[in-house]
Amino acid sequence: MFSKNLIAAVTIAATCSCACAAPPAAPPAASTEAVKPGKVPAPAEAVKPSKLPAEIAVGRFSASDFTGWSDKGFKGKTSYAFADGALKAHSVQGASGKIRKLSVDTRLYPRLTWSWKIEHTLKREDITAKSGDDFAARVYVIFPRTLFWKTKAISYVWAARMPKGTSAASPYTDKSVIVAVESGDAKAGTWLMEERDIYEDYKRIFGEEPPLLGGVAIMTDTDDTKDEATAWYGDITLHTP
Repeated sequence: MFSKNLIAAVTIAATCSCACAAPPAAPPAASTEAVKPGKVPAPAEAVKPSKLPAEIAVGRFSASDFTGWSDKGFKGKTSYAFADGALKAHSVQGASGKIRKLSVDTRLYPRLTWSWKIEHTLKREDITAKSGDDFAARVYVIFPRTLFWKTKAISYVWAARMPKGTSAASPYTDKSVIVAVESGDAKAGTWLMEERDIYEDYKRIFGEEPPLLGGVAIMTDTDDTKDEATAWYGDITLHTP
């Protein structure tokens, strides 16, 4: 459910104000000209790597900081609250997420890192059907285009049965692809650190150069499976190569 709605929401927001979405610490994408959603920026060499901050703090949940994040609700509501140096999400047959709008060239900041923990996976999860499109934990990266139906997203999930390392199109739209970063309950209850090269993932999955990264989102949802889930999210950071 989140895939089809989140993509439209982020695209509309980015179209209204792409420049204001950029995090304070981020450098210009590649030049000083305004960059529209979907436009591929000038070559990365236009900004000297030595002048770039080493990282962009997307989510500082360990500091109980929601700066730059907004709510996106769908059917029912997932509760999000800071607890024990992390962001705790609890969903009972609901679906809502947190979105951070950005404007970042992933050639300059290709590496996305985060930590997470779940209580358990969802037994009725089924990536082949809309009725099973729920996950205990998700981290989205969204790449808006001016025409929202051309927007694409990657959803990194902690799956129940989907094999780790595999990917599949969302049952709602082939513009959103699900990637199983973790799978099963063997490590449930344990904090795990993840790292993805989102620039290379986008090229591999969609077969093209990515536009600017327009947003990062998190969600724990159980509205389709009518289940219950609890997850914890740690800090989310973009890094230079």
